[in-house]
Amino acid sequence: MLTVGDIAKWMDEWYPPHEAAEWDRVGLIVGSREAPVKKVMLAVDPVEVTGRQAIDMGADMIITHHPLYLRGTSFVSEDNAKGRLVANLIRNGVALFNAHTNADVMPGGVAEALAELVGLQDTVPMEVTGETESGALTGYGRIGDLGEPVTLAQFASHVARVLPAGPNGLLVGGDPDALVRKVAVSGGSGDSFLGLANRLGADVFITADLRHHPASEHLEEGEAALICGSHFATEWPWLPHLATQLRHQASQVGDTLEVVVSHAVTEPWTMHLATEG
Repeated sequence: MLTVGDIAKWMDEWYPPHEAAEWDRVGLIVGSREAPVKKVMLAVDPVEVTGRQAIDMGADMIITHHPLYLRGTSFVSEDNAKGRLVANLIRNGVALFNAHTNADVMPGGVAEALAELVGLQDTVPMEVTGETESGALTGYGRIGDLGEPVTLAQFASHVARVLPAGPNGLLVGGDPDALVRKVAVSGGSGDSFLGLANRLGADVFITADLRHHPASEHLEEGEAALICGSHFATEWPWLPHLATQLRHQASQVGDTLEVVVSHAVTEPWTMHLATEG
């Protein structure tokens, strides 16, 4: 039977911890490496709703993109939400593992999943950080081409159709009638890559969490158009890819692993209303 340690080892092979940013925290957060695993649930965030989902479905392990304690802690009491999550997982025998920026940069990771979802071809990292033993480039974001140029409005409508639903929706900046073909993507917070998207010649940059002033100044200069989704929605597309990867690896070692992708929307927002004043 597969164990938490087996799955953690696969994850570390596909998304090596040394590829994570220096400030990041990745790996096994809760649980014993010797514990058996028959069912794994995948989610973007380790929060109460996804913890409860995993417990209710009888999962033995949760793999999330985001860490639980990014800035560390001195207390794991049930006086706060993170402590309650840890306690509930331990009480119910559920392990918790995460791959964050190491999954952002690696082939088959978060950036590649988003690029594939929106239809990009011949993608390469926006910011190269290295290469794998097989020679594949690693790095943040991806940039590639659409098969044929389309208007920004048409492309934004396509992106809205393929990203997971959520109250945040999409914000679009730029001329709706402008033709776009070269597209840069970076799941999650991406305003640090605005200048890089321009230097790489992108017609449009898809990301999340764009702040007012950086986005406004960028567009004032007539640079790449912007499509701003939610942090959750631009990172979730990796989960189905990871699910396929885990099932395939389990079959390769002669075992069966049930993998469930959580569709819980873990954005902080619950409503999106257009202002009318």
